[in-house]
Amino acid sequence: MAKRITERQLLALKLDALNESEVREVLDYISIMETMRRATVTDGLWEDDLIAQLSDAHENQRARQAYEWEAVRRRAERRAASNWTRL
Repeated sequence: MAKRITERQLLALKLDALNESEVREVLDYISIMETMRRATVTDGLWEDDLIAQLSDAHENQRARQAYEWEAVRRRAERRAASNWTRL
């Protein structure tokens, strides 16, 4: 019975057939995959019940709302000031 090659062996055979620029592209792709994997693991570490409860707390919701209002107010003031200087 013939022994089948594994996916890792197949990958190694295909890598041997690539030129240098193609190998660099594969390495770049692998680097992107590793970065995404690290980001996923890091996101999971911050998932904590206490943090989730605190972020949903009424005080935090009000603080986010106040921050957004302040940002809108500042944009409106800048717009009004720039319109005023054009006159």
